[in-house]
Amino acid sequence: MTRGYKIIYWISTGWLSLGMLSTGLVQLLRVEQEVDKITQLGYSDYILIILGIWKILGVVAVLVPGFPLLKEWAYAGFFFTISGAVFSHLAVGDDVKQLFGPMLLLILTVVSWYFRPQGRRLMPLGGRTINQ
Repeated sequence: MTRGYKIIYWISTGWLSLGMLSTGLVQLLRVEQEVDKITQLGYSDYILIILGIWKILGVVAVLVPGFPLLKEWAYAGFFFTISGAVFSHLAVGDDVKQLFGPMLLLILTVVSWYFRPQGRRLMPLGGRTINQ
């Protein structure tokens, strides 16, 4: 892995982790603006607790060394959660500016996943890393 790839990985992973941790905490603490936003999207407010816990656990999984299968699950969870947010905003007719945060996190998720070092990749049965 080149030095440039490592820099891209750590910058995207750092921003992704910060974004997911901050939104997870806001959701877990059930901040009034977040409760209003989730109900405007048509969801019950109890989903904030579920999303908050899973986002925080996902950040831990992505940042802790080892556990490549757990990292794959965390990245998949981030992707599904954030793409669901994008589609939810589109479904209720929100402005394009409402899509900026989720789209940025979606891009950071894909970039972080793609540029992750070999030690953080899932090894198939043949022993070679995926995405070489």
